Amino acid sequence: MLLNTKNFGEVEIKDDDIIFFEYGVPGFENMTKFVILGKTDAEDDPFFWLQSVQNPNLAFVIMDPRDLVPDYEAEIDTFTANMLKITDPNDALIYCIVTVPQDIQKISINLKAPVIINAKENRGCQVVQESDKYKFKHIITEEFVKA
Repeated sequence: MLLNTKNFGEVEIKDDDIIFFEYGVPGFENMTKFVILGKTDAEDDPFFWLQSVQNPNLAFVIMDPRDLVPDYEAEIDTFTANMLKITDPNDALIYCIVTVPQDIQKISINLKAPVIINAKENRGCQVVQESDKYKFKHIITEEFVKA
């Protein structure tokens, strides 16, 4: 299938690569089909794109939060696990949405609401964590100052 995107132009994707978001993502509830672009085994780049299949202009920058916060843990409640058909925790991929403002020093990641994807079933959702351990707007550059 040929997918037209704003950031990558035309991209060839397989139907098996489409991730179904039953409830869309907050603010874009009608967008239920996404693919992850920019992910290859050869690259060390931590950033990927969660690209809508239905809207070429809708894409989110995402990354594995453990690349930034190694001890990051997402809570997956029973409802979410059942909806995503997660039977083995190893099938759950965890990403967080990154916001890239004009002032790159203020680049942030939403650790409070990770995107959980069942890699075997190609089902995903964004889940707000009940714990106050993480913030919606975690400034990425602050992690480099700590290191």
